[in-house]
Amino acid sequence: MIRIKRGTVTEVTGKRRGITELVVMVEGRKEPAVSYDDLIGEVTIGDEVLLNTTAVSLGLGSGGVHFVMASLAGGEKELTGKGHIMKLRYTPLQVKVLAVEEEDSPYRDIMARADSLEGCPVLVGTLHSALAPVCAVLKATADLKVAYIMTDGASLPLVFSRSVAELKGKGLLDGTVTCGHAFGGDLEAVNYYSGLLAARWVLGADVIVVSMGPGIVGTGTKWGYTGIEQGEILNAVATLGGIPVAIPRIGFADPRARHRGVSHHTLTVLSRVCKVECLVPLPVLDQAKMGEILSVIDREKLRERHRFALEDGSVVKEAVSRFGLKVSTMGRDMESDPEFFLACGACARAAVKLLRGEPLNYVR
Repeated sequence: MIRIKRGTVTEVTGKRRGITELVVMVEGRKEPAVSYDDLIGEVTIGDEVLLNTTAVSLGLGSGGVHFVMASLAGGEKELTGKGHIMKLRYTPLQVKVLAVEEEDSPYRDIMARADSLEGCPVLVGTLHSALAPVCAVLKATADLKVAYIMTDGASLPLVFSRSVAELKGKGLLDGTVTCGHAFGGDLEAVNYYSGLLAARWVLGADVIVVSMGPGIVGTGTKWGYTGIEQGEILNAVATLGGIPVAIPRIGFADPRARHRGVSHHTLTVLSRVCKVECLVPLPVLDQAKMGEILSVIDREKLRERHRFALEDGSVVKEAVSRFGLKVSTMGRDMESDPEFFLACGACARAAVKLLRGEPLNYVR
């Protein structure tokens, strides 16, 4: 289940809030590693460390680096701050956080009263790579306060996401919430219901974006992927009186047939998991690709369950360029997989229209 090796830190290659990037000598080779500062403490050149090398040994992509489990040169650590909610529960690295809902939280009274999103649009995606283009378009087209909720469907530490660090640094994200076992956000929440309410009433979000962090898990089967949480979150948004907006996974560059056009991930969520009516914005594409997308939507009888709107997502190109973002999805950039990013742009444009009370271009 786990592969543990000793290594020696030979180089510190980078630092950002909460994370240190290293080169370690392990089994006679220099290889990259990551150390989480709040979990491990300071790690410096020459320190002997214990490494979880499982992902590298399996040849995985996302998360395919060594992770420092402990510094053998490190000292003891004491608890600091308030809070008693545990995340990563019953593991050697379980952490104590101050949850936004708990008694010691300064926002306890707000959370005790919060019971509705009051029509706030919530864009729910599956791939973490949708976050940057969506935020770029939201900020480029409107003066909005944008909050991001990271679920525990993939990476658990928020600091692992370079994208979140960049978006916050450039003012494209106004606040973050980590829910479930994910941790490290501006606010910690026990689940995505309270996370949604915290984003709305504590962070004051005009629009909320929800997705897992980097590292979606998939098996190639209909039900075995972590992105299936999208449907449950859309249900939660409707339960809390928000406007559920599903970010569809659309693309024509993936060689796997199950992800061509509208991905089977999106089709399963919209046809079987999501029990409420959602808004599903679609990008305007050429006639052949648009026909392929609408054909599968009709085959699955999704227009009987959800509202589809055609929106021009091309603004995403200018928005990403304007803010100097380098975006990719599954290793493909905007030039090689344009439809994915156009779909993100369409969803952001639709959210802005909802907030402005402007009509959407519904598919009839």
